[in-house]
Amino acid sequence: MPVVLPVGQADTYNYRVVRQFTLMTLAWGILGMGLGVFIAAQLVWPQLNFDLPWTSFGRIRPLHTNLVIFAFGGNALLATSLYVVQRTSRVRLISDGVAKFVFWGWQAAIVSLLISYPLGYTTSKEYAEMEWPIALLVLAVWAAYAWLFFGTIAKRKTSHIYVGNWFYGAFIIVTAMVHIVNHLLVPVTPMKSYPIYSGATDAMVQWWYGHSVVGFILSVGFLGMMYYFVPKQAERPIYSYRLSIVHFWAIISLYIWAGPHHLHYTALPDWAQSLGMVMSIVLLAPSWGGMINGMMTLSGAWHKLRTDPILRFLVVSLAFYGMSTFEGPMMAIKTVNALSHYTDWTIGHVHAGALGWVAMISIGTLYHMIPKLWGQEQMHSVRLINMHFWLSTIGTVLYIASMWVNGIAQGLMWRAINEDGTLTYSFVEALEASHPGYVVRLAGGGLFAVGMLLMAYNTWRTVRAAEDSSGVLIAELAAAK
Repeated sequence: MPVVLPVGQADTYNYRVVRQFTLMTLAWGILGMGLGVFIAAQLVWPQLNFDLPWTSFGRIRPLHTNLVIFAFGGNALLATSLYVVQRTSRVRLISDGVAKFVFWGWQAAIVSLLISYPLGYTTSKEYAEMEWPIALLVLAVWAAYAWLFFGTIAKRKTSHIYVGNWFYGAFIIVTAMVHIVNHLLVPVTPMKSYPIYSGATDAMVQWWYGHSVVGFILSVGFLGMMYYFVPKQAERPIYSYRLSIVHFWAIISLYIWAGPHHLHYTALPDWAQSLGMVMSIVLLAPSWGGMINGMMTLSGAWHKLRTDPILRFLVVSLAFYGMSTFEGPMMAIKTVNALSHYTDWTIGHVHAGALGWVAMISIGTLYHMIPKLWGQEQMHSVRLINMHFWLSTIGTVLYIASMWVNGIAQGLMWRAINEDGTLTYSFVEALEASHPGYVVRLAGGGLFAVGMLLMAYNTWRTVRAAEDSSGVLIAELAAAK
C-alpha cells in the first residue's frame, strides 16, 4: 500500500529512493553486525569455524568489514546525502531513473561481495578485497551517484551550498579517486587479477586507500551527516558556521596524508612513516574542531538530552568521535605504535570509531529521518529507542575496553624478555591471556546487535502505522468522491 506523505513533499522530493536506502541500511547493518558477533564467537570457540573453508575466520572477516563499511555505512550515507541534498537545495533529485540505478546497482555490488568473499575470490587488500568485475560495477554506480548528487546541487534553488553538502561532496570525490588508483590491476581470469604495483609500493598505495576509506567514508561523509542532523534534532543552528568551513578545508587537506602510519616498522621508507605520523598528529586539530562544533551546537539545549534519546545517540557519537580521533594520532606516534602495532588495541580503536561514532550517529540520524520519510510524527516507541541507546552504549564500552586491555597486555607480553635475552612468554601464553577479553568483546558486540534488532522492530511498527493511516486516508478520499 502506498505511503501518503504530507502535502507537497511527494512531488517536491524523491523520498522513495531515500526510504529504500534507509531500509537496506537496517537490513545490511543487522547482517554485517551479526557476522561480527559470529567471528567474535569464533575467537572464543574456534570450533565455530566448522572446519569449512567458506566459514573460516579468514574468509568471513573481510565480509564483515565490507558489510559494515559499504553496506551499512554506505547505504546510510547514500540515504542521508540524497535526503539532505534535496532539502538543503530545495529541489528534487535531477533523475529518478538514475536514483533507481544507484540503489539497485549498490545492492547488486554488495550481494556480489556476499557471494564471492566466502568462496575465496578476493584481492586480499584490506577494504579493497573486491575483484575487478565488482570493482568496475562499484565505479559505475559511484559515477552515477556523483552525477546525481552534484547535478542536484547545480539545480539548487538556494544561493549557497550548505556545509553538510561540502562534506558529502568531498567524500564522493576522494572515495572515487582512491578506489580507482588502488584498483589499477591486470585481470587474469574473470575472478583473478594482480595489482600493477609491487612490494612496498603496493603496500603504500593500499594504505593510502585504506586510511582514506576511514577518513573520507567513515569520517568526512558522516561529518556531513552530523552538520545537518545534529542542528535539526537539537533545533539549534550550528554553533559556528565559519568554524565548519575551516574544519572542512583543514580535514580534507590533511586526512589523505596519514595512511603511512599503518605501516610503521615495515619496509616502507622511514621518511614516509614519519610523514604519516606527523600528519596524523596535526589531524587532531581539525578533528576536534568538528567535534567541538557539533557539541557546542547544543548550547542552550542540553536539557533536551533528558527526554530525547535520538539526540543522545547523536551527542554520544560525537564524544566517541572525539575519543577515537585523539587515540588515532596517539597510536600513530612511533614509540606508542611499537607497543600497539599488531595487537587488539588497534581493534579497539577501530571499533571506538565504527561502533561509537559511525554506527551511533547513523542510528540517531535514521531515527530522525524515518518518521519524516513515512509521514509520521515520531517513531512507534520512544521507550525502545531508549533501550537501544543503552544497549549500544554499554555494548560499545565493553567492546573497546576489553580490546584495550587485551592489546596492552599483548604488547607487553610480546616484548618481555628474560635476562638471557629469551622471550618471557610464548605466543600461546599471550593468546590464553587474551581469552577473557574475547569473551567480553563477544558480550559487547552481542548487546550492540540486539539493539539493532530492536531498531528494526521499531521501524517496522512505524512503517506499518504509516501504511494503516494511509489506507484510512485513501478510503476517506474515495468515500468523499
